[in-house]
Amino acid sequence: MRKDFLAISDLSREEIYELFALTKEIKDKRKKGETYHPLKGKTMAMIFQKPSARTRISFETGIYQLGGHALYLGPNDVQIGKREAVNDIARIISGYNDIIMARVFGHEDILELAEYASVPVINGLTDLLHPCQIMADAFTIIEHKGKLAGQTIAFIGDGNNICNSWLNLSAKIPFTLNLGIPEGYEPDKEILSMAKRANVSKIKIYHNPKLAANGADVIYTDVWTSMGQEKETEQRKVDFSGFQVDDALLSHADDDAVVLHCLPAHRGEEITDSVIDGPQSVVFDEAENRMHIQNAIIVKLMS
Repeated sequence: MRKDFLAISDLSREEIYELFALTKEIKDKRKKGETYHPLKGKTMAMIFQKPSARTRISFETGIYQLGGHALYLGPNDVQIGKREAVNDIARIISGYNDIIMARVFGHEDILELAEYASVPVINGLTDLLHPCQIMADAFTIIEHKGKLAGQTIAFIGDGNNICNSWLNLSAKIPFTLNLGIPEGYEPDKEILSMAKRANVSKIKIYHNPKLAANGADVIYTDVWTSMGQEKETEQRKVDFSGFQVDDALLSHADDDAVVLHCLPAHRGEEITDSVIDGPQSVVFDEAENRMHIQNAIIVKLMS
C-alpha cells in the first residue's frame, strides 16, 4: 500500500482483498477475546472538521483495541486552513503522532495533509469521498453474500461521496452498479468517467429507482441531505420523492437481497423503519465493520 489511505482508487485489487483478509483476521481475534496489540505505544491524531459519532467511536475504540491511543481534535482545536495553514498542521501533528485520521469538508485538504505529513494519513471522509465506509460495506457484503464480484449493487439516492467511492471500487472489482439517482444529483463526472473507462464493472444510471433495484443483490441508500447541505433540505425532499427505500421498492430486488445504509439514517425519509429493522437489513453489522476494516487499514499502513 501507499503511505496513505485517501481513496479506494489508490489501491490495487490485490491490496483490497488483502485488507478484507486482514479485517476478517482482526475481527475473528476480537470475537474470540484474543489480545492483539500490534500498535502498542502508538498514537493517532483524529482531526474532525466534520463531527461524527460513528467515525470517532470506531477509530478511537479500534486503535485502543490494537494497543494504541487516539487523540481527538475537534473543530475548535484544529481549524484547518483558517487559524493555521494545512501544511503547517500536517508537519506539526506528524511530529507528535504516528498516524493521522482526518474527517474534513474539502478533499483538497486531505490531499494537502497527506502531502506534507511525514506519517500515514487516513481519509475519514471528505465531501468527495468516503473510502473507509465503502470498504466496510464491501466487507459486509462478502460476509453475508459470500462474495462481492458478480453481485448487483443498487445505490438509491444522492450521487454523493458514498456514491463516488462505490464508483472507485467498481473500477477495481467487477460487479454491476445500478445508480438510482434523481436528475441533477448525479455523481462526480470525472469519477464516473474514470469508472466507466476502467471497464471492470457494469455501471448504469437510472432516474427511476425501481429500475435500479430490479433484481439487485444489495440495496444501498444514504441520507438525502448531507452535512453542510441543510439549506437544501426542503427542496431535496421534493426532488427525492419516490426514492425512499421501503418495502415496495425492496420487493423489486432479489428475494435474498440485503439492505445497507451508512448511517445516520433519517428514518421515514430515505428509508423506512420496516426496512432498516427488517430481516434483510445488515445495517448494524455494516456499522460494526467500520471499526474492523479501519483497524486493518491502520495496521497495514503502520506495518
